[in-house]
Amino acid sequence: MKQKSKILLLENIHPDAGMIFKKSGHRLKAFKGGLSEQELAKFLKDVSVLGIRSKTRVTGEILKQARNLEAVGIFAIGADQIDLSTASDCGVAVFNAPYSNTRSVVELVLGEMIMLLRKTFDKSAKLHLGVWEKSAEGSFEARGKKLGIIGYGNIGSQLSVLAEALGMEVFYYDIAEKLALGNAKRCGSMEELLKKSNIVTLHVDGRKENKNLISEKEFKLMKAGAYLLNLSRGFVVDIPALVKYLKNGKIRGAAVDVFPKEPKNNNEKFKIQLQNLPNVILTPHVGGSTREAQKNIANYMATKLLNYLESGDTFLSLNFPNVQLPKVVDAHRFISIHKNVPGMLAKINSILARYKINIEGQYLKTNEKIGYVITDVNKKYSKEVLKELANIPNTIKFRVLY
Repeated sequence: MKQKSKILLLENIHPDAGMIFKKSGHRLKAFKGGLSEQELAKFLKDVSVLGIRSKTRVTGEILKQARNLEAVGIFAIGADQIDLSTASDCGVAVFNAPYSNTRSVVELVLGEMIMLLRKTFDKSAKLHLGVWEKSAEGSFEARGKKLGIIGYGNIGSQLSVLAEALGMEVFYYDIAEKLALGNAKRCGSMEELLKKSNIVTLHVDGRKENKNLISEKEFKLMKAGAYLLNLSRGFVVDIPALVKYLKNGKIRGAAVDVFPKEPKNNNEKFKIQLQNLPNVILTPHVGGSTREAQKNIANYMATKLLNYLESGDTFLSLNFPNVQLPKVVDAHRFISIHKNVPGMLAKINSILARYKINIEGQYLKTNEKIGYVITDVNKKYSKEVLKELANIPNTIKFRVLY
């Protein structure tokens, strides 16, 4: 490689990621917590790769200031933490880990669902206080209940299979056409699902249209005595409305793992209206926080970022054209990230031809915003060649890998 890079990892990312970067010779800086916008902008001045989880916000302004930033790795499922459009404009590739912690989230949903049906947390709290409350009143089996899954992606679909194995009747709703797994039934609307389901669980993404997806209107549609689980995004549920329907008994219980405003670290005090309500399980955004999931994410994401840094591979990038590349042998590799305008490949090749540089291999892919050209050459080159290639009009970023 031409040079090694500086890596910044935030939010207590599993140490396997740091070990992978260090083993490849890259310089590492890691923090257990997040950073404020000003602190992040300061640290990113000489950083090539940033690794974050769910709390760090990478705004357009931060990206514009981070001139050396090549890639951002989100060590989590979602991607609403980062301004993807500006990342593309700045030539910063973004990756996430959409599959690595799905099992952990699904297991917590199943566990909380059963605990809610049996009012286990309330009984346990009373027993800790010395109150013996042995009763079947208000306790139910999961078997035979109708489970409504809103959002039938990687988590929702896996939950569907395991819930059916428990003997539940599964319904789902998604804005996209999704193939039903097992005997799950697709609902034509969210309203239909809410009316049918004994238990509703949310697994939607962070798009702004999902804000207050479940609010006053939706609670009115739900069955009396229904349960609600939210392990997706904090702003998806209207919290005051949920509190209202928990207090009046329309909603029999709820489990919430994500909140509209979450503490930056474990030392910050947390307060929400849902506290101290009966049959409400609150967990501190730990749906995917198991050792297995965090280890899987660390290994997957660190390897993905290394492949981008060291070979230019963009497969499964959220904002770059997806290209899988072979490792370069006995050659030099140039990468041009540019606006998606006609004639860029011709301009690159005309410069190489003028300097009599032979092309060993070349790859081009575009999306609606940017073009991505990888060129392998077999001859030594001068600084003048690089300068000309980097200064082609509409070039966003030019990289020399080898």
